[in-house]
Amino acid sequence: MKKMVLIFSHVLTEKQIEDAEINLGVDEFIYLPKDLQEKWSSIPPQEKDISGITKEIKNWLEEVATKGDYVLVQGDYGATYDLVNFCRAKGLKAVYSTTSRRAKEIKGQDGKIEITRVFEHVIFREYF
Repeated sequence: MKKMVLIFSHVLTEKQIEDAEINLGVDEFIYLPKDLQEKWSSIPPQEKDISGITKEIKNWLEEVATKGDYVLVQGDYGATYDLVNFCRAKGLKAVYSTTSRRAKEIKGQDGKIEITRVFEHVIFREYF
């Protein structure tokens, strides 16, 4: 069995957990520690160099992940790119969650339009 290390800003849905267990053979899920989760979830968009943040996460990954484990990486594009490359170099399987998306528009009496978006997990796809 395998672990899935979670480097993203949300909590897994039941559907994601079920998919990982059944289709990827995952039996353990490891969330980022609170301090790293806060940094990952709020990477400053004005910062030109975010390597300090990704370095901390890489160091943590080396402690908790073993070759062949899955790492769900979703977030800031540059940080995601850096961590996916790191995972691949270390023999970890970097994946992301694909989703189906539905939008519903409701026109209010005042003429304003409210849009609700629903995202639903479909599969985990490995970065290539």
